[in-house]
Order: sequence, then structure tokens, then C-alpha cells
Amino acid sequence: MKKETFVTKEQLEEIVNKYPTPFHLYDEKGIRENVKALKEAFSWNKGYKEYFAIKATPNPFLINILQEYGCGCDCSSKTELMLAKAIGATGDDIMFSSNDTPMEEFQYAHELNAIINLDDITHIEFLEKAIGTLPKKISCRYNPGGLFKISNDIMDNPGDAKYGMTTEQIKEAFKILKSKGVEEFGIHAFLASNTVTNDYYPMLAKVLFETAVEIQKETGAHVTFINLSGGIGIPYRPDQESNDIRAIGEGVRKVYEEVLIPANMGDIAIYTELGRFMMGPYGCLVTRAIHEKHTHKEYIGVDACAVNLMRPAMYGAYHHITVMGKENKICDHKYDITGSLCENNDKFAIDRMLPEIEKGDLLVIHDTGAHGFSMGYNYNGKLKSAEILLKEDGSTALIRRAETPQDYFATFDCFDLYNKLVEE
Repeated sequence: MKKETFVTKEQLEEIVNKYPTPFHLYDEKGIRENVKALKEAFSWNKGYKEYFAIKATPNPFLINILQEYGCGCDCSSKTELMLAKAIGATGDDIMFSSNDTPMEEFQYAHELNAIINLDDITHIEFLEKAIGTLPKKISCRYNPGGLFKISNDIMDNPGDAKYGMTTEQIKEAFKILKSKGVEEFGIHAFLASNTVTNDYYPMLAKVLFETAVEIQKETGAHVTFINLSGGIGIPYRPDQESNDIRAIGEGVRKVYEEVLIPANMGDIAIYTELGRFMMGPYGCLVTRAIHEKHTHKEYIGVDACAVNLMRPAMYGAYHHITVMGKENKICDHKYDITGSLCENNDKFAIDRMLPEIEKGDLLVIHDTGAHGFSMGYNYNGKLKSAEILLKEDGSTALIRRAETPQDYFATFDCFDLYNKLVEE
């Protein structure tokens, strides 16, 4: 089976004449259509807001597109908070969801008036020491433990996750926070990752809505928002069906009306913090075949490596590959598609059936728009690639230049050695 690319071979040939491979390419049209569909899916909720997970794709040019549709920023570090501030996000436009949080990061989040989402009950005292008086609005992260199932399928194991508070802890946290003057409360949970089913969000919503009702009854805390976090996945494999965001939104609405409305809690705003769903399918890694090797297996060496996309090397993640111009040819060759790192797991595909690949062919590695560039690193002295936006009118814009050796050596700039390193 094949997946459609959002760029044609003719377009790509023009782009590579201007920008050398490898690079990440993003689809502005797809991003815009997707965020509009998300907003429509949750338009029934007056206070709905999407907080884009910056960690997925930390590029301000792309986040600016989402801001046009009212999206905020979900941040988990000071640097991400700085990025959010730089593009004009402040106050309730920022959700700060972190764990094992340094004091200075709580302080900086408070300076920006961000909504702080506490990961642990002990962080109440820690936050109070960091900023003094607690903010009037605060959120707590919930972890019910055990396995999270839909029907008989185990979606994930929250009990093994380091995140969030137990049921008793979150109740106690709300009591403590209320006694310290907090007036508005939020509940947040992330129970499963990359789910490709329309049932996940409604099931998660039911857990959180019922918990919110129970907590409000027991503590008197005014729950004003519930953050369903992320977890809505994308179909990395061509035989997987895409999630239907409108069906998901409708499923959450039904649970909202079944659980929250009868409890007189129909004023609760729904928040999401999607990353993969927002950007994943609308980015790809473009690379060129530069070597072929015939030993115990057939190898195609490309000019990208795990520095550009580490998901396959890190945990065997599948990313579909299209050989541009050969989309309709028979996949009758078995290849390992490899990068140049001194690590044997630097492979984008293993035993993948593809059409015959020749040196010089352009390969598109799909679904790298989230957790692609952002997970890059500099092992072997490899440099991160450029990021390019394919605009709605078919033109392109450079939205991040490729790294240079000067960037790689930049942290030596306090030593005399630096000039020798960069004089090339």
C-alpha cells in the first residue's frame, strides 16, 4: 500500500535546487485545514482551547499559524516558555505542564502568568517557596493507575508512568490549594500515547469528568477546566485509518452531557494539548539516495540519518517511505534504508519492500511533522537540517536554516580553541 505525499516530484525537484537535502518540509495547507477541523469538532464547548505541545515541533513560524486560530502553547521547560513569550503568548495562552520541575522554571512560568499544571502533590509546597503566594488558577495532573483499556485492548499502562497524582493525592491537593486561596481548578491527564481510535478521548473524558464531579463534591473546589491532553495519534502505516476528529469531538460532547451537565458543571471548559495530531502528517523528511551496498543484505544509504529523525532508531517506529517518481512502480526490492551514523540502529527502514532505488533518487519519509526535527541531536558531529514551509500558494519559505559547524562548536566560544575550530 502507498501513502500520498503532499508535495509532487516536480515541486520537490525545484525545492532541492534551492535547498540541499536533507531537510524537513511542512505543508501549510494541511496544517490549516486540520486546525480548523479540530476547532469545529469542539465548537460545542464555549471555553474550548487547544494548547499546542511545543515539544512536538518547536518552530515559531509553524506555531504562529496555529495562533491565528486561537491556539495556545503547552510548555514543559523554561526554553519552551521563552519561545512562547517570544511569539506573543502570555497568561492563559500558556499551559505549563512539567515534571521534576526546577524552581526557576516555576518562577518564570509565574512571571508569564501561565497556567501551572502541578505533576505531584509535593510540588504545592515547592511552588509556594518558589513564587510566594499561589496563583488564583491552578491545575493538577491526575494518574488513576492500572491499565487503560478500550474494550479488551490495553491502550497503555498509566500505573507505570512517572506522571501525575493518585486519586487520593489529587483530592488532598485540591483541599490544600483551596485552603491557600486558589479559586479556579483544572484537571489534566494523559493516559495513552498515539492512539488510532475515535474511542480514546471519550473514554478519557469519562474518567476525568467523573473524577471532577467526585472531587468537586468532596472538596468544594471549583473545577473550571479539564485538559484532555494529547494522545490522539496518526496513521503512520498506510493500512491504518485516520482518526475522525469530528467523531471524537462528538463522543466527548455526549460524555460531557451525560456526566457534567446533571452535576451542574456545564460551565467547564475543555482543553487539549495535541502535538502529533496537529503537525505529524504535515511534515516529511526529504533525503536523497547516495550509496547502495550489496553484502549480506541490500542497503540504500541516504544523506539523512537518525540525527534528522531518531524515532526509528530509538524505538523501531515505522515511517512510510515514498521513492519520488516511482510511486506506481512495483515494490519488488527489499532494502534497509540507512544513515551514516556509527550505530547499527541508524536505519529508517529494515527489510522494507520498495521499488528499485537508484543513486540520486529522492525519498520522502512521511509523518515527521511532530517529534521529527525536535528530537534531533548531534552525535558523530552531524548537523541538524533545515526546515522549510511549503506555502498554500506553492511557494516555499525557509523557516529554520541548517546548522553549521560554527553552531556545533558554539559552546566552545569561551575558549581560545574556538577560533581554530571555526576558521574553516
